[in-house]
Formats: sequence, structure tokens, C-alpha cells
Amino acid sequence: MRIQSGQLVSLGYGKFVRSDEVVAIEPIVEERGPGQRSMVWVKNLSEPLVASRAEGSIVDDLVTPADEAARMREQRRVLSALVTTLEKMSPALRRVLDEEVGGRLGDLVDDARRVLG
Repeated sequence: MRIQSGQLVSLGYGKFVRSDEVVAIEPIVEERGPGQRSMVWVKNLSEPLVASRAEGSIVDDLVTPADEAARMREQRRVLSALVTTLEKMSPALRRVLDEEVGGRLGDLVDDARRVLG
């Protein structure tokens, strides 16, 4: 993995750090809950910052070029909107479409939910 230099990385809670100043990231295990918080050590700071994001998400932002990260966010937004729309579809219409295309929209929705996490 190669850190992308000079990018601002969101830690949540309105905190941002430069990608090339992050020294270490550690998950907060106790009372972690749905916020999936992490401790982030930054150059020239004696204490770590508490991030409201999971360590994997922060690392992804550290190593992913900014333009690719923006594209991935847009893809997630579109996929999420598609899932929401398909979930609102009536079961009768879903069955008709399943027969028409020879597939199962329900399986696609499940796969999309899994990808979105």
C-alpha cells in the first residue's frame, strides 16, 4: 500500500488530517458500537485523535487517489439509490421482472446491500 500524499482525510466529527501525516491507526475495541471509532496518531501530536470512522475506511482514504475515491463515493450513492428503488417495488412487479429477465432481483438487492456494507 502506498499513502497518497497531501490529501485531506476525514476522521469524522469534523476532523481532517493530511494523509502523509498519519503515523498509525488503531480500532477502539471497547464500546465500539455502530460508530466503529478508531484512534489515529498524527505527526507532531502527543495524543491520538479519536475518529468516528472504522480503521479500514480511513486506510482506504489514505491509499486511494482522490479522484478514484470520489468516483467510488458516487458509485456507492447510485447503488444505494437503486437498492432503495428496487426495495419499494411491489412483489408482483418484481416477480414479473424476474420472469422476464430470467433472474432474481431479490438476489441482486441482497448482493448490493452486502457490497454497500
